[in-house]
This record gives sequence, structure tokens and C-alpha cells, in this order.
Amino acid sequence: MSLSIRPAHPVFAGEVSAIDISQKLDQEQVAAIEAGMDRYAVLVFRDQQLTDDQQLEFSRNFGELEVTLAGQMAKPEDRRLGDRLELGDISNLTARNELRAREDRSRMYALANRLWHSDASFRAIGAGYTLLHGRVIPRKGGNTEFADMRAAYDALDASMKAEVESLVCEHSIVFSREQIGFSDYAPGNEERLRPVQHRLVITHPVSGRKSLYLSSHIGGIVDWPVPEARAFIRDLMEHATQRQFVYAHEWRVNDLVMWDNRTVMHRARPFNDLKEVRDLRRTSIKGTGLMVEAVPAQAA
Repeated sequence: MSLSIRPAHPVFAGEVSAIDISQKLDQEQVAAIEAGMDRYAVLVFRDQQLTDDQQLEFSRNFGELEVTLAGQMAKPEDRRLGDRLELGDISNLTARNELRAREDRSRMYALANRLWHSDASFRAIGAGYTLLHGRVIPRKGGNTEFADMRAAYDALDASMKAEVESLVCEHSIVFSREQIGFSDYAPGNEERLRPVQHRLVITHPVSGRKSLYLSSHIGGIVDWPVPEARAFIRDLMEHATQRQFVYAHEWRVNDLVMWDNRTVMHRARPFNDLKEVRDLRRTSIKGTGLMVEAVPAQAA
């Protein structure tokens, strides 16, 4: 049976059925998923009981895996999932599988995931697809919300489209973390924290649709005063995250959600993380061939 996709939201997002992604996929199935991503930007696969190895294998159907920044910056003894840096630990657990304390440094860092963002936009080429698998889900809260940046662009008036068309933004993980007061970075990571530049409006290589490339990682606009740039981006973020553009995913155990960072932003929602476990595993596809190219050096 061929896989099928039904809409999960009036604007974007689809729920996939009739496929077991724990098994090896054929080329037709991979092509159908990619076509679904081009159309819906977010795909939900329910009831997919995956091991870490199976999640990694499924993810590799769509490109080379990206190494997580948090994993790179963490000390080996602090990595709960070991040295498999392609597998992101999206949980509130320590390396000993204990709940993180309120003042835990990693917890403070991860709180910025509640801000709207696009994965790895702080790199010269941001992430392509992200795949997140739910292992342990809290009883209440902990949803993930997605905002369609294609629909948000389409809803801009003509004068605003003309204004944003040529803008270039500066992205850094530092900008997003400073919004919640986090600045505790270990020495030796200066190069990873350096701002990079991306165009604010990008074009999907298959559909040809334009979208906004927004993220909480944006801290400036090239050739603009910082206060003006940040006020402008804040207004644009408010526009882009209106409820008609947002799909809220209510997690179930063994859900896998896959999204395209070219065309959506996302954010985590709060839950009682001091008393309940939320354990998800993330894989991301490197942006080469999937993501908007970085701004050429001569345009910087």
C-alpha cells in the first residue's frame, strides 16, 4: 500500500499513514515523503516505535546528518546519549537520567527553545529537515508549535514584500540566548558563536514559493542600526506567528515529526519539567542541497 497524507491544518502540515519508517524504505517511498514535505512543510508519522539506530537510518534517506551544536559544546561526561553527536538529546534529563534541577546550566540553555526559531540558522548554512521522535511524553503541556513562513510571506502587503526582499540578517545562538538572560558559554566555542548572515526572503527550490527566513537567532540586519533592526524583526515575528499560520502538535509516544527549516519556524511549549520527564530524540539534515545558501562574501 502506498503512503497517504491527510491535511492536519488548513494552511500546512500533514499526517502520514500506511508506512512503517522503522523498515528500510524504497526510492518511491522516499520520493513520496519528500513531495509531501514540499507541499506540507511539516509531516507527522504516528505510532512509529524506533530505536536510535532506526531513527538515524530513516533520517539518512534525506541527506547527510548534522552534528548538534549542544553536543559539540558539551563535555563527554555530560552527554546522555554518548558520542553519537548526530542524535540530539531533547530532554530534561542529566547524563544519569535524572531530572535537571531548576538552576541546571543545560536547562537554562534549553529554555530558549521556547522562542520561535529555525534550527541551526546560526550556521553558515542552516539545517534542512529536522526529525523529532517522542520517547517519553509528559501528561500535560510540552507541545511543539510550527509557523508556516510561506503563508506569512504571502500575507504581507506589496510594500512590505518590497522592503524585506533584499534584507540580510545576522544570526547567532548568542542572540537567542541573550533574550532569556543566558550567557554561560564554555571557552573555546567563540568561532561557533560568531554571527552568520542569511537573506530574510528565500525561495523554495522545488515549489518556487517564497518564504520568510525568521528565527530568534536574528540579532541584526546588515546596514541597519541594531535597535531599529530588532524592533523590525520583532514586528515581523508577530505577524508570522499569528494563529492562522500556526499548527500545534500534541505529542503522543512514538510520534515522529519532520519539518523543513526553510519554510517553518517552531518552538517548544512549557510543561512541568521539574517533576515530569519529556524525552525526545532529534536528527537534522545538513542544509547542503536542502537549505538556502548563505550570503556570498562579497554581499556581506
